[in-house]
Amino acid sequence: MRYQNGKMKDVNIAYIGGGSRGWAWTFMTDLALDDEISGTIRLYDLDAEAAKVNETIGNNLMARDDAKGEWKFEVKDSLESALTGCDFVVISILPGTFDEMESDVHLPERLGIYQSVGDTAGCGGMIRALRTIPMFTEIAKAIEKYSPDAWVINYTNPMSLCVKALYEAFPKIKAFGCCHEVFGTQKVLQTVYEKETGEKIQDWHDVFINVVGINHFTWFTESSYKGIDLFPIYRSYIDKHFDEGVTIESENWLNANFLCKHRVKMDLFNKYGLIAAAGDRHLAEFMPGDMYLKDPETVKSWDFALTTVKWRKEDLEERLERSRRLASGEEKMELKETGEEGILLIKALCGLSRFVSNVNIPNYALQIPNLPANAVVETNAVFSLDSIRPIFAGAIPEDVKALIVPHIKNHERIYEAASTCNRELVYEAFENDPQFIGKNCTKDDIKKLADDMIDNTKAYLPKGW
Repeated sequence: MRYQNGKMKDVNIAYIGGGSRGWAWTFMTDLALDDEISGTIRLYDLDAEAAKVNETIGNNLMARDDAKGEWKFEVKDSLESALTGCDFVVISILPGTFDEMESDVHLPERLGIYQSVGDTAGCGGMIRALRTIPMFTEIAKAIEKYSPDAWVINYTNPMSLCVKALYEAFPKIKAFGCCHEVFGTQKVLQTVYEKETGEKIQDWHDVFINVVGINHFTWFTESSYKGIDLFPIYRSYIDKHFDEGVTIESENWLNANFLCKHRVKMDLFNKYGLIAAAGDRHLAEFMPGDMYLKDPETVKSWDFALTTVKWRKEDLEERLERSRRLASGEEKMELKETGEEGILLIKALCGLSRFVSNVNIPNYALQIPNLPANAVVETNAVFSLDSIRPIFAGAIPEDVKALIVPHIKNHERIYEAASTCNRELVYEAFENDPQFIGKNCTKDDIKKLADDMIDNTKAYLPKGW
C-alpha cells in the first residue's frame, strides 16, 4: 500500500467467494462510492464462471463517470494466487448449496422444530457449521502460508463458529466478523425516538450503544442520543405500541421474508430489561422452542417470518438473471450507500481514520468478563492503523447470560465434532439446544434427526463422517 496525495493506493483485497451475487455487489458499490483508497480486488471462487461475471460487473462499474473509486477486479484460480501479498481478505461464501440448506432448515420440522433462518443457531446452524468449519480451517491455513499479516473480514454464517475456526487453525490470524444486525436495532431506536419526541435523528450512527453477546444474539446494555438515555424512551414506546410493534420507513414490506415489526425484541426487553439487538428472525432461534417458534401460527402472531429455502432458491434464480443483465450492460447498478461498514473498517485499518463498530472476535481481552475467554463474542471495538482494540463491554446480567451460555457450549461441541467427525457430540449439542424445549421428542428422535441431517450434507463433509 502507498499513501499518496491524501489517498491510499495499491490496496490488494482477496475476495474469497468472489462469485457472490449479494455481498460482492454490495462491496463493489461501497468501493465505487469512496475515493480515499484504491487498488485491486482479487476474486476467487470455486465457481470460476461466477467470479468471471463479477469481474466484468466490477470493472464496468469502476469505468462509469459517477464512480469515484479506482479499483481493478481480477479473477484468480487458486487461494495461493488470490492471497499472496494481499492486505485484506474478505470471506463471503455459501457453504454447500441451497439443497443442503433445505435439509438444514426444513428436516427438523418433522419434530416440530421451526427455524426462521437456519444458518446460525439450532439444528440448521449446527449442521451448516459441520461443513463450514473444514472450509474455514483450509482458508486459515492458506492465509497463514501466503498472507499471514493480512486483515481477514468474515461475512459468512454461522459467524461465531467461522471466526472460531480461523483462530483455532491460525492463532495469530488478524480476523474479525462483521454483521449488520446491530445497525438495524440502532435504526429501530432512531425510529422510536423520532416517534416519541417528534425530533429527527439525521444519522443512526449517532445512536450510541454498548454491545454485549454473541452474533445474532446481541444485547444493548446502554444506548443514548446526544446525552439522552434511550432506554426510558424505548420503554415508553413499548408500553403504548407493543401490539403494533414498529416499522422502519426504509424497509420494503413487499418482501417480508427478512422483515419484522420488532415485537420479539420488545418482548425480550420487557422480560430482561436489555435491548435485544438483532432481527427477530435471529433472536427467536436462540430462545426456547415453545416461545416464538412454537409453530407457524405463533410466528405469524409475532409479526416475523419463516424464510423458506424454496424462496431462497427462487431469489437465487432472480439474482442469476440480474447478474447476466449487469454483466451485459442491460442494467446499471445503482450507486447509493449500502449501510454496510466494511469499507469504513478497511480505511480505519489503513490508518485513514479511527472508527468504532461492533465486531466478532474471541473474548481474549475479557471484554465480556463473565463469558469464557475462548468464546467468540460481539462487542464494540476501536479500529485504527493496523489494530482492533476491543472495548470493555462489562459483564452480562446473569439472567441473559443463562440464555447465551448454552449456545457457547454448543459452539464448543460442534467445533470439536467438526474437527473429529464425532456424531456423539452432535447428538449432545442437539439435545442441549433450546429449540427442543417444549417439543415432545425422545433422545432417539433427536439422534435420528441428527443422523439424517448429517447424511444429507455428506457431500460437503470430510471422509471421516
